[in-house]
Amino acid sequence: MKVTRVESISVFQNPHEVEAKRIYENDKIGVIYMALKPGQSLKKHTPPVDVFFYILEGKGIVEIGEEKQEVEKDMLIESPKGIPHLLKNTSEQVFKFLVVKII
Repeated sequence: MKVTRVESISVFQNPHEVEAKRIYENDKIGVIYMALKPGQSLKKHTPPVDVFFYILEGKGIVEIGEEKQEVEKDMLIESPKGIPHLLKNTSEQVFKFLVVKII
């Protein structure tokens, strides 16, 4: 059994300039932990693979294509490849989520 403590993983530099940690990766899936401080946002980008987001803590806005939705803890949001998306923290708390890339 392999157990990983997210807190012990180093943050990696990313184009969004936010806290991001690669917590799992193999040839089929990649999982990134992200934490956005109040007012922070990912830059709108178009993923080359299908992705889903799982909200761990806080509230924010998810934009996929022309759709926009407020999301909160324990919600799962699908984002198909080829459609621009972004997440934004619109609250006063940290907005934490997992980004799961299906490679």
